[in-house]
Amino acid sequence: MATPPKKSLGRGLGSLIGGGVAKPAPAAPSPVAAAASAAPAAPGLLLQELPLTSIVPNPRQPRRDFDDAQVKELADSIRSEGLMQPIVVRKLKDGYELIAGERRFRAFKLIGQKTITARILEASDASSAVLALIENLQRADLNAIDEALGFASLMRDFNLTQDAVAERLGKPRTTIANSVRLLALDNELQGYVRKGQLSAGHAKALLGIENVAHRVQVARLVIEKGLSVRATEAEVKKLASTKKTERKQAVHTVVADVQKRLVSHFAAPVSVVRKGTKGSISIPFSSDDELARLLEKIGVKL
Repeated sequence: MATPPKKSLGRGLGSLIGGGVAKPAPAAPSPVAAAASAAPAAPGLLLQELPLTSIVPNPRQPRRDFDDAQVKELADSIRSEGLMQPIVVRKLKDGYELIAGERRFRAFKLIGQKTITARILEASDASSAVLALIENLQRADLNAIDEALGFASLMRDFNLTQDAVAERLGKPRTTIANSVRLLALDNELQGYVRKGQLSAGHAKALLGIENVAHRVQVARLVIEKGLSVRATEAEVKKLASTKKTERKQAVHTVVADVQKRLVSHFAAPVSVVRKGTKGSISIPFSSDDELARLLEKIGVKL
């Protein structure tokens, strides 16, 4: 008998760990669909009513912030319609750990329920972290910083490369690389991204500014003026051009000062030329006596 092909961890996850309240089902399901819904749960996917006190949150939950208003709205919906989609957990030595459905879990706590329906899934630490990340990636409101933290956590905690994370999540490696780069932003800018004041596109553009103080300055300007990503990129280029001009002017000032001091020291028309990190110092002389005088100034005796 041929071995069935392995499925991607992300494939079909939506049907397993959907939202708190399911969408209305079709009025007349097909006989095939009806038979499938009546079939027993697959091995390792046990459905059970669990005490809320026996469940602990997933320590690798990528979402750091939960909107209290959204949790309350979900709680009201569950109170009215019931829980249409169970949470997903895995068995621990003492109790269970959430894989998916923390908002539903919090909503049940909010309405004072003692138990909740859960699917019990056999999963390793790595698989649990991946599944939790996939569930949140399927939701549009996961902010770019939490997404980046989720990718970084997979790499750090399970010693995975960007390629390995990309393969597990079914995403291009460049997506993982660009996302993780956002963690190089300082805390203030990460906060702006979390709050939705800056998009991931804005943040990536701002990474082009090396100086943290200048980066924060431009970020505040972007928020104040509501600049688009393209306009932000233009501001970054303008700042880079300005800083380049300022560096050139600073170098020119230093070179001019050095040349002035050498002219005074040698009492001769000294020329200092700077090209990048290299340059030359030229001191002309008109006779052997003049050369001897200059060498004596340098400290060289003939």
